[in-house]
Amino acid sequence: MTRRERGRPVPRSGRAASRDVRHGLGGDQVEGRRAVRELLAAGRRPVREVWVAEGLDPSPQLDEIERLAARRRVRVLTVPRRRLEAAARTESPQGVLARARPVEAVDLDDLAVRDGRGEAPFLLVVAGVTDPRNLGALLRSAQCAGATGVVLPRHRSAHLSPTVAKVAAGAVEHLAFALVGGIPSALERLQSLGVWTLGLASESTRSLYDVDLAGEPVALVVGGEERGLAPLVRRRCDEVVAIPQHGAIESLNVAAAAAVACFEVARRRAAGGRGAVPGR
Repeated sequence: MTRRERGRPVPRSGRAASRDVRHGLGGDQVEGRRAVRELLAAGRRPVREVWVAEGLDPSPQLDEIERLAARRRVRVLTVPRRRLEAAARTESPQGVLARARPVEAVDLDDLAVRDGRGEAPFLLVVAGVTDPRNLGALLRSAQCAGATGVVLPRHRSAHLSPTVAKVAAGAVEHLAFALVGGIPSALERLQSLGVWTLGLASESTRSLYDVDLAGEPVALVVGGEERGLAPLVRRRCDEVVAIPQHGAIESLNVAAAAAVACFEVARRRAAGGRGAVPGR
């Protein structure tokens, strides 16, 4: 392992943390070994320092974190475990946290642009998910399924807190995020840019598996934990579909439902369908 510096951690500031969430995406503190590793590996934003708790057992993940930090010239501070845990905002930071520049939002229009290879955008629009663990799970599933961007509302929504980043296991570092004032108006804008908006609601009579997703730009829209899609959000979607279920439980939670839907979208896109998109 490389030599670590010893340093005194800066005291945690809950007020500064909450201010980041109110006015931006957040993401200034990243906790957990996988999340910190991806933060360093992606290299998309500056990292001020990495803290590692004293007395941790050696591990390949810790070695890699130190190698990546050295490569990026990020200082690694060895701090007492109690101090690291006091500064942590998650229940189990795994002895590692990093301080970084907050994630910067991009313009909504930029998410609707095809990439350099001509691939159509695949977006996840999160309309009112407030549980950070659910949002983290959503982001991890979306990124693994090949989503290219995420739309979050500025208010009444979880943002990129340390808990979200930890549960997302590094997915935050590989997605682009747009922060919007309202989801209904954002959907209208995406539609004007040629993105087909597909809402997910368990009460819909139309099956996700019956929709021709083709190869067009698509935005999958998921609602909040308790109420699902708000009425106005639902009306603004081009189509609203459900995941067929065969058990006794009424519905999947939002994170599980979004995971199924994301991978169904990915499967259809991989199949290379070129048919007309419904409603267009």
